[in-house]
Amino acid sequence: MAGNSFGTLFSVNTFGESHGPALGVTIDGLPAGIKFDLDFIQSEMNRRRPGANSLGTTRNEGDEIEVISGVFEGYSTGCPITMIIKNTSQKSQDYSAIKDVFRPGHADYTYTEKFGIRDYRGGGRSSGRETSMRVAAGAVAKLLLKEIGINIKAGTIQIGDIKAKKLDFDHTFNNELSCPDEEAAILMRDKIKDAKDNLDSIGGIIECHVSGMLPGLGDPCFDKLDALLAHAILSIGACKGFEIGSGFESAKLYGSQNNDKMHVKDGKVTFDTNNAGGILGGISNGNDIIFRAAFKPTPSIYKEQETINKSLENVKIQIKGRHDPCIVPRAVVVVEAMTAIVLADRYLVWRAYESR
Repeated sequence: MAGNSFGTLFSVNTFGESHGPALGVTIDGLPAGIKFDLDFIQSEMNRRRPGANSLGTTRNEGDEIEVISGVFEGYSTGCPITMIIKNTSQKSQDYSAIKDVFRPGHADYTYTEKFGIRDYRGGGRSSGRETSMRVAAGAVAKLLLKEIGINIKAGTIQIGDIKAKKLDFDHTFNNELSCPDEEAAILMRDKIKDAKDNLDSIGGIIECHVSGMLPGLGDPCFDKLDALLAHAILSIGACKGFEIGSGFESAKLYGSQNNDKMHVKDGKVTFDTNNAGGILGGISNGNDIIFRAAFKPTPSIYKEQETINKSLENVKIQIKGRHDPCIVPRAVVVVEAMTAIVLADRYLVWRAYESR
């Protein structure tokens, strides 16, 4: 099965299933001598773990990280780092009724068509639980980026039709939606609760800000930094849209409005605006990187739905189990993690190029 690895020099390979004994990740390419802050990595895992958010699934997993290789006396050795978490709260019996039925909005049908077999227990590799190990790898990438002053913060800016008006990304941890607007967070919470009470789910939008950027990361043509970020973010299971800078709004503007005017101030290049989202020609310009990602409603809902089974018969389904009425709050740290993985990888590529 291809598609389990990401990155060039900072390479990430995840493994494991939603209801298997464990999930894990192997990271290759992290330079030796990076201080391995396990408490920080665990804190990142806690932001995503099921059961930590009252708005999400009732599945309660500790997601305690175990480091198997690549770390000695608190520092990276330069060898592959492998980390795992154990599954302890899976209820596979909840999925026996859908063994031969394809859930609407899920990968059940496409996995069966591609592989001829699927792990119906929670979706196997297609489950959102796979993202736990992306968070672990992203936390390691953040440790590398911290050493060069790059900081990543994301937050929930929209749930359904409720939009954040204030974007104070220094206070996203003040509420369980990771929303930069405290007043909007209250309305968003009500929106999620309403969807849950109606046996339904709701989607939303996450915005990500990267500060302390270096100019020069990313490569022309096929390895543009914004293209790699789009690849990374859209690889998150529930993500259905990506835009950077002024994004789709730029289609309404004139070039004179959309171009970011440049000046030199105190010997440094500055930009009056940031419609480019911090990237020009696929290469970082030193401005903050700003992008947004749209997430669909969780496909597992408790309302009865029409679908088909493996015998290609029309049937009805009522899904059981424990599911998030909105995946967005727990996806915030996943967006940060995938962003960190891309930037760590491109930084190492840039550093290798510069050292020639």
